[in-house]
Amino acid sequence: MPPQPIPTQAFEKIAMGIDRPEDVVVSKDGRIFAADHQCAVAELLPGGAFRRMGPRGGAPNGINMDAQGRIVIANFGIYDREDGPLQRFDPATGLHETLLAEVEGLRLTSSNYPVIDRAGNIWCANSTHAETWPQALDGRADGFIFVLRPDGSASVVAKGLKFPNGMALSADERFLYCAQTSGADVLRFPVLAEQLLGKGERYGPELGLLQRPGEPAPEHGALGYTDGIGFDADGNLWVCLPAANKVVAITPRQEVVTVIHDPSGQTVNHPTNVTWGGGDLKDLYIGSIRADYVLKVRSPVAGQPQVHQL
Repeated sequence: MPPQPIPTQAFEKIAMGIDRPEDVVVSKDGRIFAADHQCAVAELLPGGAFRRMGPRGGAPNGINMDAQGRIVIANFGIYDREDGPLQRFDPATGLHETLLAEVEGLRLTSSNYPVIDRAGNIWCANSTHAETWPQALDGRADGFIFVLRPDGSASVVAKGLKFPNGMALSADERFLYCAQTSGADVLRFPVLAEQLLGKGERYGPELGLLQRPGEPAPEHGALGYTDGIGFDADGNLWVCLPAANKVVAITPRQEVVTVIHDPSGQTVNHPTNVTWGGGDLKDLYIGSIRADYVLKVRSPVAGQPQVHQL
């Protein structure tokens, strides 16, 4: 069934003072980590504080965790006009390493969101090769999805995408879902043998309007630029719409319901990713590219467990 709406006043602001906390990941034992522009990753501590871990460099963006508890970081380097490799940080040892800097001769400039399957394959988007990331929102289709396998081999598995961004795997790992930010939609790709993808198709409808050159700006609440996505345990795909300060859900019947909306942006300010944690997977965390805090609230439904939470 569709998730019930979450009122804005239910949210708690934590990790006040964090820098560009685009995404959050929660380990099976309850440790909480967020992206932070000042380091590799920040650990969110009880009571709302946080501590920075690892070196600064680029713009850590989407993050996830492998089965060994290491944090995989998509570095959106284009944010600082730097390279944007796929990286990994081990909270246990402090080891910070680059996993992949290019694939099939294509330099990674804007790695965006990694998702890891049960076999240990890392699927990730490279959003654009534009000079600056705002330029990439003009509708150009130069983004791609790549996969890094446990044996170190890597392949481009989908091309010609409009700013591919957040990604999620279905519970049975038969499909990979990817938000197209400047397409205002989500694509679904069948996962084939040899860690390849079939042809993508739109999943659900367009999720809002885009700013077109020379046209009047749409109302903020109608903007459909898609960002992070994540499945709940009922099969609803939650989609962040940062420009609208909104989170919607695409139901298994591909209908769209609004779960969170803060027109003022005073609390839910440019939400970019949804993450579930806690013993019942009902602690919901929301990242942001604008706010200097992370949001926490109790979710009306549990999240779909990730590989590191199984």
